[in-house]
Order: sequence, then C-alpha cells, then structure tokens
Amino acid sequence: MRHDSFVTTGRRPFRHDLYPMRLFQKAKRFGIWNPADIDFGPDRAAYPETTEEDRDATLGTLSVFIAGEECVTNDILPLIGVMAREGRIEDEIFLTSFLWEEAKHVEFFERWLREVAQVDTSTLAQYHTPSYRKLFYEILPETMWRLQQEPTPENQVKASVTYNMIIEGVLAETGYYGFYHQAELTGTIRFPGLIEGIGKLKQDESRHIAYGVYLISRLMAEHPNLWSVAEAEMNRLMLIAMAFVQERLQTQIDKHGSLPNGTDASDITNYAAGQYRKRFERLQKARKQSLDEIERIALETEDAAA
Repeated sequence: MRHDSFVTTGRRPFRHDLYPMRLFQKAKRFGIWNPADIDFGPDRAAYPETTEEDRDATLGTLSVFIAGEECVTNDILPLIGVMAREGRIEDEIFLTSFLWEEAKHVEFFERWLREVAQVDTSTLAQYHTPSYRKLFYEILPETMWRLQQEPTPENQVKASVTYNMIIEGVLAETGYYGFYHQAELTGTIRFPGLIEGIGKLKQDESRHIAYGVYLISRLMAEHPNLWSVAEAEMNRLMLIAMAFVQERLQTQIDKHGSLPNGTDASDITNYAAGQYRKRFERLQKARKQSLDEIERIALETEDAAA
C-alpha cells in the first residue's frame, strides 16, 4: 500500500465538526487518568476481612473483566485499519484514544488483582463459563479480524454490534452495575480504589458505546439494508450474552447457596435486558435517519451530555 495524498494537505478538508472528533476532544478532557495513581491501600486493608463468598464473587467478576479488556484491546485493531484504509482520519484519531483507554483498563484490573488480591492469575480462567468463552474466545476475535480481509459495510456493522452494543453496551455495563449495586446493598464501599477506577472505566466506555451507535447508524444510513443485519446480530448475540449472565449467577448460587449480600439474580438479569433494549431501540430509531440527521443528533446528544 502506498499513499498518493493526505487529508491534512489538501485531499479534502479536515473535519473538526464530525462526531468522532468531538468524542476525541472529550477523551482528552476526561480520559486522562492513570491506573498507577489510584490508591489501593484501603482495598488491601479490607480484602482479608471479606468473606470467602465475597472474595470469590469479586475475583469471578474481575476475571471476566480483565480477560474481556485484554480481548477488546487486541481486537479493536482491525477496525482502526478499516478507518485508515477508508481515509476516515477523524474516526481513526478517535479510535487511537479508544485503544489507549482499553489498554489502561487492562493495566488497572491487573494491578488490583496483583496488589490487592495477590491472586495466582493462572486460576482465574476457571470463571470463564461456556457462553463467555463463546463470546470472547471465538465470536469477538473472529468478527473483528474478519475486517482485515473483508472490510464490507455488513462486516463493520457486525463488528460494532458485537464489540460496542453487546460486549460494552450490555455485558460491561451490567458488570459495573453489579459493583455499584453491591455497595448499595451493604451500605459501604469496601474497595474504594476499585470503585474509583471502575467509575473511570465507565466514563471511558460511554464514549466507546456512543461511537458504536454512531458508526452503525452511519452505515445504515449509507446502506439501508443493513438494519436487518444489525437486528439479526443483536438478537443472536443477546441470547449468548444473557446465557453468560445467568451462568455467572448460577455458578455463585451453586458454590455458596446464594448471591452475595442478598443480591437478587432477577435484578441483574433485568438490568442486562434493559441495557439491550436501550441499545436496540436506539439503532431501530436510527434506521430511518439520514446521514445529516445522524451527525446532527449525535452532536446535539454530545452537547447535552457534556
């Protein structure tokens, strides 16, 4: 591959007004946090005082988080390559912050597991249930790396649905909810450093999900037939995602007789289902919007959220 021109020297105007560039500006304002700066001292003091059940639940959740973060750090690269080949420099610039943030998430969880739990990480894969393995060991990498050889609009929609709508928009959001929900149930934050970092992660992921909604919407506006692709992929993957949520909950119940601190399994599954409906309805609404409308609505939403 060779270049014959560059956007920044005249191929076309560089678009600071595009939504990905607005997200990039937000990433620079709110995404500059260092996992190494978070104080894990209180977490280390509290960890030995927790019950075996609580430790098992925490390690199980962090095991699927850290492996998931490693997976998405690896597998975002083909999408960045697609944007580079299509000459979408504004998207590519935002995606550099996206990749950097995913890498920081890996660092954050690895540091907590090493410094606080002091766990043998070779034992953590035991928490990876069959449905988790299906999603993260098979579907996500296969879907993302297919873009290297077949970067079609259809495959881009499938990639973003898998990565942004299901992995981030449903599973990660449900995981965050579980941490905060436990704090509400117990009336105390036992691991303040962990919760602080998760708050930073959640903020990062909100930008990633917003970009996914934008990308899928843009592709559907350019290729109206892609709504059926997005709809089918959302429905297919949600069955696997919900199976994983139920497997995680059932594993804890089978091992300990109940979920920690009186957690209601239906509360977690209902939250996951609600996240799915939210993503699905947003894409369903976007299917009838023009490119100009998608850009305008995205920018207006960003302004309202700023």
